[in-house]
Amino acid sequence: MTFIAEASATSTAAPAAFFAKWADMATWPEWNQDTEWVTLEGPFVQGATGVLKPKGGPKTKFVVTKLTDTEFIDSSKLIGARLIFAHEIATIADCTTVTVRVTMEGPLRGLWNKIMGGGLRDSLQRDVDALVEAAEAVRV
Repeated sequence: MTFIAEASATSTAAPAAFFAKWADMATWPEWNQDTEWVTLEGPFVQGATGVLKPKGGPKTKFVVTKLTDTEFIDSSKLIGARLIFAHEIATIADCTTVTVRVTMEGPLRGLWNKIMGGGLRDSLQRDVDALVEAAEAVRV
């Protein structure tokens, strides 16, 4: 597995607000500048599948590989690799910390990291900060 990037931010929003934003995938482009559109086939549950269109890239199928009260992991299949986004929530007192970690696995992970890793590293913190802003606007 190859580590690509990690970003964290602290928020006053409840963990449920982050899960509400993640579940509403059609709105991802509002806080994720690199995403053109996202569709989820069915409810936001472990095993759910969908399609994501990154700006400047081809449509990519993904699967929700893990969904708990504190974690959401999705994996996108690339040729010879899988791109994995792990989204974690931790709460201490009235503060919620959201962390997003991006990794890649598979025999062509090095090639894909060269192609897209720099862009992911450059945009991840910005997107997490925008997610916090969006979650803080959610009423749950």
